[in-house]
Amino acid sequence: MRAVFPVLLCLLGSVAIAAKEKPPIQYVIPLPPKPDFSALDWLVGEWSGKTTGRSAAGEVRLSAAFDLEKQFLVLRGEVSFAASKTAPATRESWMGILSAMPGEPGFFLRTFSSTGFIARYRVAVDGPEIRFNPEGGEQPPPGWLFRRAIQRTGPGEFTETVQVAPPARPFFDYYTAKLSRVAPQDTPSAAP
Repeated sequence: MRAVFPVLLCLLGSVAIAAKEKPPIQYVIPLPPKPDFSALDWLVGEWSGKTTGRSAAGEVRLSAAFDLEKQFLVLRGEVSFAASKTAPATRESWMGILSAMPGEPGFFLRTFSSTGFIARYRVAVDGPEIRFNPEGGEQPPPGWLFRRAIQRTGPGEFTETVQVAPPARPFFDYYTAKLSRVAPQDTPSAAP
């Protein structure tokens, strides 16, 4: 029995030494290709404007910023309308995360609204126009469809048209707004 114990110690010691000599295993997770947002670079920044035409008087704000190593484009919007003869004053804020569609041209936008709705849009870019078409979502407005189009009209401006389709009805223009780039605020320098 005493002879077995030193032999076991020698075997365990040699196994431990051999284990230390093995190179560590390295795992590599293949990353998806980085999205090509180059057609949307012009949209990055802060935008502000007012509704135009026959739609109710309102103000619209939009911001767009890349996030997470330029893997996503985060959009934040706010629209507010003054009360009219047919509708009370309203205000809605929303945010959306734009991502590339794997293996297909275009993008997906998943939006979250201050109203509690969560919707998804297929986004197509065609030159100066960006179209957002409804694709459902986890909690879309039941039966209602919303789509929007952004048309770049100059280096620092675009128009946005939002269309709405009530349940079992055709789309109509809800509002059109003209937005301009908001100049970065000059930050006062600290006194010496």
